[in-house]
Amino acid sequence: MKKLLILTAFLSISVAMFSQGVTYFDNPVNRGDFADPTIIKVGDTFYVTATSSEWAPHFPLFTSTDLINWEQVGHILNEKPQWTSHSFWAPELYYMNNKMFCYYTARRKSDNVSYIGVATSGGTSLDFEDHGPIIEYGTEAIDPFVYNDNGNLYITWKAYGLDNRPIELLGSRLSEDGLKLEGEIFSLLKDEGIGLEGQYHFKHGEFYYIIYSAKSCCGPGSDYDVRVARSTSFFGPYEKYSDNPILYGDGTDYISCGHGTVVETDDGRLFYYSHGYQSGDNFFLGRQHILHELQITEDGWLKFKTGRVAVNRHQVPFAGTIQKGVSDFRDDFNSKELNVSWTWNFPYSDINTEIKNGSLILSGNMTEGNENGTALCLRPQTIRYNYITKVSNVNDSFKGLTMYGDDKNMVAIGIKNNNIEVRSVSDGKSSTHYSKSIDIAEPHLKIEVERGRLLRFYYSLNGENWITATDSVFDASHLVRWDRVARPGLIHIGDGNNPAEYDYFELNNL
Repeated sequence: MKKLLILTAFLSISVAMFSQGVTYFDNPVNRGDFADPTIIKVGDTFYVTATSSEWAPHFPLFTSTDLINWEQVGHILNEKPQWTSHSFWAPELYYMNNKMFCYYTARRKSDNVSYIGVATSGGTSLDFEDHGPIIEYGTEAIDPFVYNDNGNLYITWKAYGLDNRPIELLGSRLSEDGLKLEGEIFSLLKDEGIGLEGQYHFKHGEFYYIIYSAKSCCGPGSDYDVRVARSTSFFGPYEKYSDNPILYGDGTDYISCGHGTVVETDDGRLFYYSHGYQSGDNFFLGRQHILHELQITEDGWLKFKTGRVAVNRHQVPFAGTIQKGVSDFRDDFNSKELNVSWTWNFPYSDINTEIKNGSLILSGNMTEGNENGTALCLRPQTIRYNYITKVSNVNDSFKGLTMYGDDKNMVAIGIKNNNIEVRSVSDGKSSTHYSKSIDIAEPHLKIEVERGRLLRFYYSLNGENWITATDSVFDASHLVRWDRVARPGLIHIGDGNNPAEYDYFELNNL
């Protein structure tokens, strides 16, 4: 009996400890380089999309029922709209009249100026139709946000970011169908020399609030933060909080954070869903999605439940939910379509792909001046992983694995004719680091990644016994672009008549 009581007590303590352990989650809640997220709730489902920049397809779309576990379900735009060229930034979701709207920034093809377009989807079908640009204003119009004030629909955006004058948040009334501007354009808030963008509007009590981001958005020197201003009228004037910023990175968990939107749960709690650069080597994962609970103070300002510093550990939004771990990735190319996780650097080379008999056939339509091929890549989710493929054909095109920044900054291991090669491109200048002739028809290739940027290269005749291709570690830090980080994946360099053929691809988080 005594042993039974001891066992019962032990089990009770274990259950209690386990229960305590699952009451917390860790940021990022959505891993990978997805800047400028927007979030809405329709029914019991949360929807998120984010900047895709120079990677296609455009604006990855995710769903969740608990705010901490997310699944990619597709993209807003699977094809580039005719009016656009590139730079797909800062989308904003909105839902009304059983229709989902996505307002987004892209460069207009005719003059390369960034303007704001809109696409819609019936209900939550997620089958979006593009309606073209609706804001063509000045030398740049970016970062749209839509707000309904007592039945009146408005859109706001960042203006004058490229002009020799203060940045402003401008606004205009939207038509009832949300597809065109109506009335005069008005100013809501002006910059004071530190930046002003990524705005979110909401009202609580007597005050209208603008949550916005300031300072430097991007790169290893980013000091982006989150600020607030309030007014008793949507049209202002707005008073900026004297204790701004209300959320920032201090270098412990995050170096910077910002550009997000707020979602309200059924019980009235507010959660700010934004992006953040993690500190240390985790910076090489890019701007990832983080979640912080927002609160209204007694004097009518805003604060975050965990304080002003962006942190990883939080209490779960909904009791009983458990945050899932990071998943490995494997594609055996048995589906009819590409997995939604694949991306490609479309301004430099759109892809040609065919999935046939369990193999991926890859080549591309390279732009003039691009001699560095077509890359099909994933967003990394951890800083320590390996990725492996088997090349199913050998010809005079180069094919294999890459860590890819853009067409002028990449590194790869591959095979061309009967040579295994490790090559890199830095600011357009090509170098060969390893070349060896081998007699093999279907080599396996592997890249190991440490600290998000240190690479080792291997090849194998059978996929089990690996041969080191280079003695030294390759530092890929320089592959980071101003607004995005490098991505692992597959590459083909050569004539489209000699495509690459891959038997599988797998990425294993270590």
